[in-house]
Amino acid sequence: MAIWQLGDAVPRVDPTAYVHPAAHVIGDVRLRAHASVWPGAVLRADFGAIDVGERSTVEDNCIVHPRSQEPAWIGSDCVIGHGVHLEDVLIEDAVLIGSGSILLSGACVRTGAAVAAGALVLENTEIPPGHRAQGVPARLVARDHDPEQIRAGARTYRALAQRYVAELHVRQR
Repeated sequence: MAIWQLGDAVPRVDPTAYVHPAAHVIGDVRLRAHASVWPGAVLRADFGAIDVGERSTVEDNCIVHPRSQEPAWIGSDCVIGHGVHLEDVLIEDAVLIGSGSILLSGACVRTGAAVAAGALVLENTEIPPGHRAQGVPARLVARDHDPEQIRAGARTYRALAQRYVAELHVRQR
């Protein structure tokens, strides 16, 4: 795994967290218990800090890069889908951020809310509990699923991380 210290900023990775060897964790990043970061993801904390909560997953090819001194906070039991771009955002617990979505500086997604795949959440937009943001630019609609479904998705990635720890090996030619 590529865990990079940047000056005095040293990533803090809980021993139970999983970082895939092809991911990059740079600078003032904290990965809490059972968090997972997947191939191609880049968590780059050279301006603001990044904090990934317990049991949350940052999937393949995500970019988490605060563009100001404000942090990017990801709560517990969150699923950050493939190819997501996050700036300095606040994501509370049990949130689903759909694949390919973009959340710009100051966006806030409250507990149990969701962002649909491909959505563009503009600066300083708040997604309240019980809602989903969808579209470009994103607009709010009533949610049609339970936050427990998001927690179940986070559990799936926790189990997958355990499999990767046990079974992932570089194959020599």
